[in-house]
Amino acid sequence: MAPSPRRSRRTLITVVVLVLVSITLITFDERSGTHSLTSGIRSVAHDVFSPVVAGVNDILRPVGDLFAGAVHYGALQSENQKLQRTIGQLRQQLAERPSQARELRELTALEHLPFLDNLPTVTAQTTEISVSNFEGDITIDKGRSDGVDLGMPVVGAGGLVGQVTFASHHSAIVQLITDGQSAVGVTFGSKESFSILDGQGAGNPLTAQFIAAHTRLVRGETMVTSGLSGGQFPSGIPVATVFSSHATLGATFEAVTARPIANLDQLAYVDVVQWEPAP
Repeated sequence: MAPSPRRSRRTLITVVVLVLVSITLITFDERSGTHSLTSGIRSVAHDVFSPVVAGVNDILRPVGDLFAGAVHYGALQSENQKLQRTIGQLRQQLAERPSQARELRELTALEHLPFLDNLPTVTAQTTEISVSNFEGDITIDKGRSDGVDLGMPVVGAGGLVGQVTFASHHSAIVQLITDGQSAVGVTFGSKESFSILDGQGAGNPLTAQFIAAHTRLVRGETMVTSGLSGGQFPSGIPVATVFSSHATLGATFEAVTARPIANLDQLAYVDVVQWEPAP
């Protein structure tokens, strides 16, 4: 509750009286040299006015603090803004660290891919990912001027990623092996059985075609590019592992599904293999 104007005036008058009395006592003391009398009077005055002075100080101190705070508010606000910016930058750096570490691992893994048999490659960075229920492709930052051309295989750390389906001077589009229009010839097993892996859309397993019924398949078995004459890929590139297989009664072929070996959800960097099928 705010003090009334009458009480404020009364407090002000008291302060003025106190100041006048103090000045009078000091003057009287200095001129008369009578210290015993004035010291007594000062003592009485102190006892009388001390509560008043304390009350006035209680009233005036918050006002002084308010003015001091107002003077320093601008500087404090500026420092607070700088601190918030610094905190924001640190948070962003911490958030980016896992992504940067993953990209470094991808790049390191692409340096030595044993299944390429010293085939020349062009390392490219993914700039765009476009996937849907049945389609899937990525855009990379390398094109014809970098040695990337139509039809070239594209691999990741684990194996085959897809194939270049469009190339401009400085970028290219890669059709992923999960795309509904993708078909990859593969071989598997000790007897080198052949099949074709068809894409079924992002997140869905590949389906293997033309595997004879009752063919022995082991879950986790690796399927690699066949490299048949006139094929679209060189031989020996890992493509997928067998996920499931079964044959219905009287069926001619096994119903087989397979999972891509390359992690198609993490394709920050890929290698374009500078290879073209023999004419």
